[in-house]
Amino acid sequence: MLSRAERTPLAAWWWTIDRPMLAALGVLMLAGIVLSLAASPPVAARIGVDSFHFVNRHVMFLGPAFVVLIATSFLSPREIRRTAIIVFSISIALMVATLLFGAEVKGSRRWIVILGVNIQPSEFIKPAFVILIAWLFAESARKPDMPANTIAVALLGLVVTLLVLQPDFGQTMLIALVWSALFFMAGMRWIWVFGLAGTGVVGLAGAYYTVPHVARRIKRFLDPSSGDTFQIDMAIESFTRGGWLGRGPGEGTVKRVLPDSHTDFVFAVAAEEFGIVLCLVLVSLFGVIVLRALLHAFRNEDPFTRFAVAGLAILFGVQSAINMMVNVHLLPAKGMTLPFISYGGSSLISLAYGMGMLLALTRERPRAELLGAGLVERPA
Repeated sequence: MLSRAERTPLAAWWWTIDRPMLAALGVLMLAGIVLSLAASPPVAARIGVDSFHFVNRHVMFLGPAFVVLIATSFLSPREIRRTAIIVFSISIALMVATLLFGAEVKGSRRWIVILGVNIQPSEFIKPAFVILIAWLFAESARKPDMPANTIAVALLGLVVTLLVLQPDFGQTMLIALVWSALFFMAGMRWIWVFGLAGTGVVGLAGAYYTVPHVARRIKRFLDPSSGDTFQIDMAIESFTRGGWLGRGPGEGTVKRVLPDSHTDFVFAVAAEEFGIVLCLVLVSLFGVIVLRALLHAFRNEDPFTRFAVAGLAILFGVQSAINMMVNVHLLPAKGMTLPFISYGGSSLISLAYGMGMLLALTRERPRAELLGAGLVERPA
């Protein structure tokens, strides 16, 4: 056990980090392994690979993800900003390369192969984007003459344009929601509220009338008789079959027919095999992380840290909510993973990067350290 009297970096990290949040993240990672064992073997069998292909790859990616989570949680706020600039720049370059050279899957170009590994750059851009926007809004409050808001709008336009070109409207909506929430926290005027809402409505209408698969998904959501709703019907049925305590590990049948049971619909597999009780536990874990982060943001004096912590918490919480709401037919289907639970290497590592920054920014820091870093204004 580490003593408070120790002066090592590890001891300082342990006694200043939000341990309940770290524990919740660890439980989610372990739950991801268990649910990967439950959900992925039938998918592997359908495509003709080893039964534990996705399980092995999930565990393989979880190791680096854990290292990224812990290593990032040691960073200072200044190092977090510098790292975010690098990650954002590389992600933008990779997104452009993906549009030019990436393989087309189901009508979208979202992945690019680098050294034999499939990478989805849009996953990595999300946490880095939140940090940069938080810094810009904080600088706008600190230095009104700086065109920080204009730069923030330009960055939003750049990221949204690249996402729409893929196309990936789920990630576009997520990025826009987080950006809008931070802009609202920064004290935007009501005319901006109505302007952003109007832009969102126009964008959604444009996607509905110009992108066929978006129109089909919305129509099926509003009127199930208008098209094939097999996946959603089976996901809903899994909750009925599982009941409160589930049918038992390995006893589920929905995973045998759901094409995306190890990714988009892993929450439904959890409901059938482990019951609604486990689903509520997962919801509680996501809630603990988000609420503790928002409480830290509320108490923090530094604008950058406050915006960054709130933004990362909203990003994590909204992504989790979208996946679970799709599984219970509260939103149209969209390809978005359940954090740390769904299979996906890029998703796991990018989430670890984002949550590592969240843990770093919510660490208890002496006021003298914050003053030295220029994060808290000195009294006049």
